[in-house]
Amino acid sequence: MKNVNSIAVLNSLIEINNDRIDGYKTAESETKESDLTKLFQRMIHTSENCKNELSIEVLRLKGTPTNETKVLGKFFRVWMDVKVALGNNDRKTILNSCEYGEDVALKVYRSALIDKADDLSPTQRKIISLQLATLKKDHDQVLGLRNIEMEKEKN
Repeated sequence: MKNVNSIAVLNSLIEINNDRIDGYKTAESETKESDLTKLFQRMIHTSENCKNELSIEVLRLKGTPTNETKVLGKFFRVWMDVKVALGNNDRKTILNSCEYGEDVALKVYRSALIDKADDLSPTQRKIISLQLATLKKDHDQVLGLRNIEMEKEKN
């Protein structure tokens, strides 16, 4: 039974990484700014690495890694697409959308470590903790860039 619960938790993290990959591909396609393009490519790469590491653990537990995304992630992509369609694909809008997605990712990771810790082995908790630290750095970078844009708007 524990493996089933562990697989479910790990798959929820794979889903959020699938969301990040899709979300940053959308963000990358909507910006013409090279610094953001590079940032989004790096974040895609980070989530691909996280996803692969989690998938290996799911397979080790004799489970099947998911290819699904979370409902909140789908909402994030649709929200970004609507904003872009309305002509709001400016830097601040894109960063706001990305920051929202980062908040969701952090929430899912923290929930796994806090609410589902009993379903995870010490090794799995370590993997998730290290990935959370990496995602937190990404979040803070997006937040910092977004805050810079908000300051520019004030001046």
